[in-house]
Amino acid sequence: MHIDIEPGVKLFVDVEGLGWVPEGGQLRQRPTLLLLHGGPGFDHGGFRPFFSRFTDIAQVVYYDHRSQGRSSDRPRDEWTLDRWADDVVLLCERLGLERPIVVGQSFGGFVAQRYLARHPEHPAKVVLSSTSHHTGLARKLAAFRRLGGPLAEATAEAFWERPGPDTWAEYEIHCRHLYNTTPQPKLFETCYRWDVLFHFVGGEKKTMDLRPGLAKVRCPVLVMVGDEDPVTPPEDAMEIAAALRSAPVQFERFAGVGHGAWRDDPAAAETVLRRFFLAN
Repeated sequence: MHIDIEPGVKLFVDVEGLGWVPEGGQLRQRPTLLLLHGGPGFDHGGFRPFFSRFTDIAQVVYYDHRSQGRSSDRPRDEWTLDRWADDVVLLCERLGLERPIVVGQSFGGFVAQRYLARHPEHPAKVVLSSTSHHTGLARKLAAFRRLGGPLAEATAEAFWERPGPDTWAEYEIHCRHLYNTTPQPKLFETCYRWDVLFHFVGGEKKTMDLRPGLAKVRCPVLVMVGDEDPVTPPEDAMEIAAALRSAPVQFERFAGVGHGAWRDDPAAAETVLRRFFLAN
């Protein structure tokens, strides 16, 4: 379904699981997981089917970011972290969601960090999964070289320095398979917006530093990272956790795992996430 969050802006939303369940002769409200997908330029399909397993304890809300996936297109000057972060609040207002548990994966983690900086009192909890606070190109290149050799390193450098159709096509061949340590099935991401990806990587991402905004966060935050993630390396996650100096932080580093812990070790990722979601 499409939800109008402001005039001319429709976000594609899908909901799985009940928000209220009968218990002891009355209805009990369960927490809501609000999932912020990666990219930019992809859709929410990367969360499926893994997050369906949490419908026994929560309502799960998937959506596509502004100008991404099945959501409505908007002018380029709205393709910013500030807009995407504020959309989290606007969507919650339209859906009547209060105190959501926000899960940001990869680029969705960039959005979640900016959301925390701009709206620190809004979420109940936040998960920052396989994400970074900056471009961190040197770390990326070192990781791609270690995992894929000089060709992967050179290909990664070409894309991150000069994002466009040609460098992305080479990156898809020589780098994307290095994101994870186990063979991955074809994702459900079917609505690509490469123009959004190239715009962001060639623009705001180059100077992005999200750490200062994390200083005032007070809600519990789970930071998750895989040891073998080349695109959002463990060192980035460690620096994010350190920047959350006023928040209760849980840091989980998964051995033998790449980008998105649930993709390479779903059992371990589920255990960590379920415990965090249910903790008081």
